[in-house]
Parts: sequence; C-alpha cells; structure tokens
Amino acid sequence: MIHLALPPMASRRLPFYLAMEEWAARTLPPGEYFFSWRVKPTVICGRNQEMDKEIDLEYCRREGIDIVRRRSGGGAVYADMENFMFSYITSGNEIQSVFSHYTVMISEMLRALGIGAEPTGRNDILINGQKVAGNAFYHLPGRCIVHGTMLYDFDPSTLQRVLTPSRAKLESKGVKSAPQRVTSLKAQGIGLSPEEFGRFAVEYLCQGNERTVGPDDIAEIEAIEKKYYEPDFLREHRQESGKEPDILRHSFVDGVGEFDTAVNLKPDNTIAGVGLWGDFFVIGDINADLLQPLEGVSYGRSELAKAIDALEPSAVIKGLTKPELLNILI
Repeated sequence: MIHLALPPMASRRLPFYLAMEEWAARTLPPGEYFFSWRVKPTVICGRNQEMDKEIDLEYCRREGIDIVRRRSGGGAVYADMENFMFSYITSGNEIQSVFSHYTVMISEMLRALGIGAEPTGRNDILINGQKVAGNAFYHLPGRCIVHGTMLYDFDPSTLQRVLTPSRAKLESKGVKSAPQRVTSLKAQGIGLSPEEFGRFAVEYLCQGNERTVGPDDIAEIEAIEKKYYEPDFLREHRQESGKEPDILRHSFVDGVGEFDTAVNLKPDNTIAGVGLWGDFFVIGDINADLLQPLEGVSYGRSELAKAIDALEPSAVIKGLTKPELLNILI
C-alpha cells in the first residue's frame, strides 16, 4: 500500500481531504493508497442525511464548528485534532469485500499496539463493545474509497452537544446518549502520543511505500474541493419540489439505519416519484436501481411487493432486504 504524503502546509478544511480521495481514485494508477489527516472542529454529515435532524446547527455555528457533507453514506461524525481520519483508496468494484478488508486491516493495526479492537456491526470498529472508529464507503467506477474516524481522545460534553441522534438509533445500540457508545485510544491506555500514533499507523499499513503529493496535484485537488461547497450539496434539510409529498414516513431498520421517505402520487394512485433520506449506506445507484423502477407502480402493498421482488435492495443500500424496503415505503 502507498502512503500519499502531503507537504507541510497550513491547516485545511475537511473537504480538501475528501477531494484528495477523489483525486487519487480518479487519477492515480491502480493500486492501494492510504493517508491520515486531522482537522479543526468539524461535523461531517452523510450524503443522504438531513443535517438539522442529526446536528445542533445553532450550537455548531455559535462555537465556530465547521459543518460539511461527504459523498459517502452513513451518519453524522464529529472530528477535531484529537481524532484521526483515515482514507483508503483501492481498485475494484467488489464493495463488500473491500469494506471488510479495510476494517479488518485497521483492527489488526490496533491489535499490534495491544488494543483489542474488532470490526463489527455495519461500519464500526469496537473495543470491549464501545466504538473507537466509524467508517463509510464511496464508490467510483473501478475504484473504492473507504474513510473513517479513529478517536485518540474526545470531550464527551462536546460530542453530546454537537450530535443529536434519534432515540430509536440510540436504543438500537442499548445506550442513552452518543458519548456512551464511544471510547478512545487514550481511554484504552495507548502508550503513544497522537503524533507517534499517526506515524505508527502509516508505517504499519504502508511499510515505507510513499508518493508525495506535489503542487500540481494540490491544484487538481482544490478544483475538486469546490464541489463540496455548492449550496445544493450542502443543503441542511430535505428539499421538496414545490409541494408537500402525498406520503411522508419515518422508519428505523436495525443494522441498516434511519429512513425518511417521501412519495408523490399521480391522480390514478400510481407513484410519480420517491425520495429517501437517512443515515443508511448507499453502495449502488439509488435512483436508477431502486427508486426510478418504482415510478408508475400503483401505491398498494401487493403491487409494490411485486415491483420490489424484481429489485436487489441490498446491492444499493447495505443490508436492506426486500421486505424491509416494502415496509419503508408503505
């Protein structure tokens, strides 16, 4: 695996590093690439989330906490200089195996430090049942991007103020608040400073293989970065097209995520359009492969069941079954 090494530079906003992942996936030769980064206090929302449902926006703005959105799915994450962010880019289209390979690899790196980490759940790495790292996935043709957090340390009071997950999500984890779910490397007795841990992770995973990111590369990355600040991408809540949807539903699927569903109907009770928002993991084309095929279908349970039977929801939203998709819609 090759470490992508940035030259010394002033602190960057988080979208620069997301753009760097895209740049690597789109321009570098086939292979495995990795880099680690840290940012000033920032909340990162998943691609399909409504920000105002997961984040205390007023508190973040008052405290100067940056709010951004990533192109991968999943839930909101808080990051600061006590939190390492890892980015892994590799060739291929086999999403499930790449994601599993990454979480196993990071867990093994922690175990090499004597920390009993295990990959588990839909995207987490746990230590004694508590989350130390959460990860998300982004797919481009022929390339896979996995990125995740690694909590060296954290302030529970800040985490509780910034993130406001629903009661259903917390109850599914058997906890009452977000800080109860998490632990940190410091709490687990790591014997390395943050800087030493960062160097160890790169050396363990990349074994001295390195490619320097030069000035021309950085200019290309900055051009990609601009997309992350576009208003349509940074939207804080679901945007409707002129009128209230005919059907609005909220669902929680254990092990998959939360879903807000909007269905517009034609006068003959057939589906004109469907929208899905939430913290689920999208691993395929949600519009072409899941939502558009439902257009024109009569909005009834038996008719929808027949239409869904021809689809593969789990190939689009990680872990979602056909019966679960039906229950989300009606």
